[in-house]
Amino acid sequence: MHLTSRRIYYNLVKQCQCFVTTSAKQEKKFKWIEPMGTDTGIKLYNPITKTKVPLILRKEGFLTWYMCGPTVYDSAHIGHAITYIRSDFLRRILSEYFKVHTIMLMGITDIDDKIIKRAAEKGIDFRELSKFYENEFFNDMELLNVTMPHLNCKVTEYIPQIIQFIINIFDKNGAYIGKDGSVYFDTKSYDKYGKLILPFTDCNHSDKRSSLDFALWKASKDNEPYWESPWGRGRPGWHIECSAMASAVFGKTIDIHSGGIDLMFPHHENEEAQSCCYHDIEQWVNYWLHCGHLCLKDNIKMSKSLQNTISIKKFLEKYTANDLRMLCLLSHYRNDIIYSDDVIDHAVSVTNKIENFINECNNYLTDQINTGDVDEASLIHNLQETKSIVHMALANDFNTAQAIRAVLNLIDTSNKMLFQNNSTHNNKGKTAIAAVSVYISNILSIFGFTRSKFTIENRQTDDIVKYFVDFRNVVRNRVLEQKQKDEILLNACDTARKNLSTCGITVKDRKGLSTWDYHKVT
Repeated sequence: MHLTSRRIYYNLVKQCQCFVTTSAKQEKKFKWIEPMGTDTGIKLYNPITKTKVPLILRKEGFLTWYMCGPTVYDSAHIGHAITYIRSDFLRRILSEYFKVHTIMLMGITDIDDKIIKRAAEKGIDFRELSKFYENEFFNDMELLNVTMPHLNCKVTEYIPQIIQFIINIFDKNGAYIGKDGSVYFDTKSYDKYGKLILPFTDCNHSDKRSSLDFALWKASKDNEPYWESPWGRGRPGWHIECSAMASAVFGKTIDIHSGGIDLMFPHHENEEAQSCCYHDIEQWVNYWLHCGHLCLKDNIKMSKSLQNTISIKKFLEKYTANDLRMLCLLSHYRNDIIYSDDVIDHAVSVTNKIENFINECNNYLTDQINTGDVDEASLIHNLQETKSIVHMALANDFNTAQAIRAVLNLIDTSNKMLFQNNSTHNNKGKTAIAAVSVYISNILSIFGFTRSKFTIENRQTDDIVKYFVDFRNVVRNRVLEQKQKDEILLNACDTARKNLSTCGITVKDRKGLSTWDYHKVT
């Protein structure tokens, strides 16, 4: 069992305040039902079978995907970002590499205990609070180049559908009203509960028939937002939201459902149970995808409750969106990432290595590199092998770490040829170098790297210009101090100033001090 899943598993026991050894009766074997349709040739890890299974599409070339979105009560941090970046490059690989038309729906929890509490603390309406953090979340995702879902579903906009969903479960004897007035799903009425993670024997609970039963509708408390329902005033439980919204859009079957590994139990387990009950089917989601966490030392999850988070904006003050994306790509999406300065610095160095290689390829193609001995046939053969390795890696449960290693090996081979000292340099092999450069650029584009990072980072431009202007200032002042002025150097300084002006940068020389600023290029 995955380490994080194990931690969730034992947390359930801790919450029950009892420890019961799993009995033979509990050791159920749940069958995963292989969909009828077209085999894509892709293998995905299946948490039910604990094996990799073929990705089969009910409709050829078309896939539906529901993703659990944020609870919008506070700013997102890079721990959250990891899940969305990983889901983003998985989606891009499916749609842009394997050419599967992928429709993604994201659920937004805009009513919740945390939202209500935070809004009360700030003295504002919960809608105002949730809207602010929803907008901030999507702005952060844009900064990280995470593709927008095709549709965002907010809980407060689906209250009628959620109420009808619960009514239907009631009609099938899958729910009851607890002592506290809330509506609960009866887990004992559903004999397939425990598909994703089989829980320990449950304990007694004062308001429910079983501690495993979960709220479909929460009875309202004093001064809380509420909606009218057949069971009185209240609001949706957490798990019912995703089931109702996804079913309203996609119907009784979803191809892929994703989220962080911490959502496997109880959230996704509960979603599957109540949705199968509602639709009267054996399997609601065909493929569950769970992304590993971003952890700190000692395998401690980055979370707001532990006050150990790094905000997305704070991260981007020092690093780039591509650096964070590379951090994700260098490990398997199902694995946790142990975050440290060394780990992120390694991701930065890999990004820089690829970026520099693409620049050197351009230099070679424009005759700015006067060394090198490119064996075109050998390099093309190496490129084809790399393509094959990358394809097999991505088809094998999206193994991006293996794909990146193959790309880096190709870069090492190419660099040896580019920078091999050869007195009889004949500048051959441009076709092969161009092919390698284009392939690597395309793969990185598919993985979601922003094109601007292959030139100059906007936030780095100021420093680069400053360093150059300072250097030019030293040279110019040294020349002006000489009795016999070097006209060649002075002309070079003037030429540099004119060249910068064509790029939208104005340099002004004042009494030994050179300053600069941007201007609009017309």
